[in-house]
Amino acid sequence: MSESSNPSAGIQHAPQGSQTGQFALLSQRRFAPFFFTQFLGAANDNLFKFAFTVLVTYQLQISWLEPKMAGLVIGALFILPFVLLSATAGQWADKYDKAVIMRGVKLLEIGVMVLAGFGFWMQIVPLLLACVFLMGLHSTLFGPVKYAYLPQHLSERELTGGNGMVEMGTFVAILLGNVGGGLMMGIPETGVHWVAGSCFAVAFIGWLVALRIPASPSSDPHLKLNWNPASETWRNLKLAAEYPSVFRSLLGISWMWFFGAVFLSQFPSFAKEVLGGNTEVASLLLVVFSVGIATGSLLCETFSHRHVEIGLVPIGAVGMSVFAFDLYLATQHLSHAPGAALMTVGEFVARHEHWRVMADLALLAFSAGLYSVPMYALIQLRAKPSHRARIIAANNILNALFMIVSSLMAGALLGHGFSIPQVFAATALLNVVVVGYVFWLMPEYIVRLVMLFVTRIVYRLKVRGDENLPTDGAAILVCNHVSFVDAVILGVCSPRPMIFLMDHRIFKTPGMGWFFRAVKAIPIAPQKEDPQAYERAFERARQVLNEGELLCLFPEGAITKNGQMQPFKPGIMKILETNPVPVIPSALHNLWGSTFSRIEGAAMSKPLRRGLFNRIGLVVGEPIAPQDVTPEGLQVKVQALLDQPSP
Repeated sequence: MSESSNPSAGIQHAPQGSQTGQFALLSQRRFAPFFFTQFLGAANDNLFKFAFTVLVTYQLQISWLEPKMAGLVIGALFILPFVLLSATAGQWADKYDKAVIMRGVKLLEIGVMVLAGFGFWMQIVPLLLACVFLMGLHSTLFGPVKYAYLPQHLSERELTGGNGMVEMGTFVAILLGNVGGGLMMGIPETGVHWVAGSCFAVAFIGWLVALRIPASPSSDPHLKLNWNPASETWRNLKLAAEYPSVFRSLLGISWMWFFGAVFLSQFPSFAKEVLGGNTEVASLLLVVFSVGIATGSLLCETFSHRHVEIGLVPIGAVGMSVFAFDLYLATQHLSHAPGAALMTVGEFVARHEHWRVMADLALLAFSAGLYSVPMYALIQLRAKPSHRARIIAANNILNALFMIVSSLMAGALLGHGFSIPQVFAATALLNVVVVGYVFWLMPEYIVRLVMLFVTRIVYRLKVRGDENLPTDGAAILVCNHVSFVDAVILGVCSPRPMIFLMDHRIFKTPGMGWFFRAVKAIPIAPQKEDPQAYERAFERARQVLNEGELLCLFPEGAITKNGQMQPFKPGIMKILETNPVPVIPSALHNLWGSTFSRIEGAAMSKPLRRGLFNRIGLVVGEPIAPQDVTPEGLQVKVQALLDQPSP
């Protein structure tokens, strides 16, 4: 089964080849009303939750809800609906118009905030806990719609930027909600009244904005609803498991929420009991964390050059562990004596040792932004459109399960005498194990990181015509063969995995063989040398195309030894006889004479002979219909692309 899908299925896409940046989306109706609707919803969630947490941590003394456990209990209650009802929410999002669902969810939010306002006014803790559950229900219903909406309205080139904007907006909303909730709860006597009024006002404005969201037609209008949440949950998880790369990315995202929940739930207690700060210090930590993750999320588009680039994920994963563990080290000599006065923000910032704490939080969050955005974009890109919302629902179910386990683990560690910094350290070490396992299951992440290194450090790659690279469906890409890293360079330019048919001797190149195996390259030997291997290669190539994947050929059959393009061999015609698919010509520029070319008889004879940051280019031509393809005609097309100025 192909894991590719058309991310542009839907309406109101940007014009082909549009180069507008991600912030330009805020001026367009296909994105802006949706963005601000989800922004206001996330802000209200966190305004309410953080104000409630501050109320029971700093102001009320409740015997059955200790301050250090309040954040965990509130967090667990909020995510419980994700476990119970995400499967149902995913069905609704696939079956009905997403804009209509979002407006209905905002009406639910208004009703919940009326109840919450009464609970704050009268300080009825059980009612507020019930409202936490209901706001979790609100987010459960909104989640599948939120991520299924984006690929329906954005093209592949906009998907990373759009997701980055949503992640940035979500965490800025978390920041504003938490800071607003904390500051308002700090107002003597009338703080709860301000919180109650603000929660209702934000919900009402969110509903007004949602009225502007454009129609988003059903992706599966004939879907028969299954009202049994248990069986539907299991069915959704099985559905997601049919797409291995998607399912493993779901696990990776769920782990990120496990990791993040440990920190977010402990900020009030961490600020008070470890750092000795008041509620404003707790808000400052959230500001630092939110700015960090928003920055990382936004920069994903810049680092990925407007494509879905999962090579950023390992970088983010390493940063999460390094800075989380350093946060533990940074707090080893910090302590707060029970009963001592709590520091204000000014007093906290004045102490230089606290700057390391804030830097660790910012860089940890920045790394989490790099880690999460490409994973979300990959899921949206490769999930089948008719099942996309249900796969997002499976993601929400897994996220919720992981966050519940996170709360239980943190609570168990705290109950057994661990300090909050020690819980952070344990989470950092566990991250090494879990993320390492995910990368072992799905080496594509590491492969893409290698590609990024080669094309951003050894070379400086620029691409022209990359809109001609298909985001779904079977096709063959042909290219001139200049160096041992041609496959690496072509692979990093593709929005989805590309399978390479290559000379068996290059496949066995020392130091590169592991890479070619990881990208599932197909080794081919000359027919006279090994006829069985020759036929196996073509059979595997046909299978790749039958599965709707993108196949890449180097029709010259070998790397050039003189910098000139060699005659194209007729092997491609053997494939097109049984798989008549579009053929896309492309040309690599300026690689001859670089480190990995054969300019002096062998690659690497003079490592880095042109230094670092060599400028190279790729030009991609328009697809050619299979009936119009001949080896000679293809060579003319590729030569014409080579004769163009380098990008």
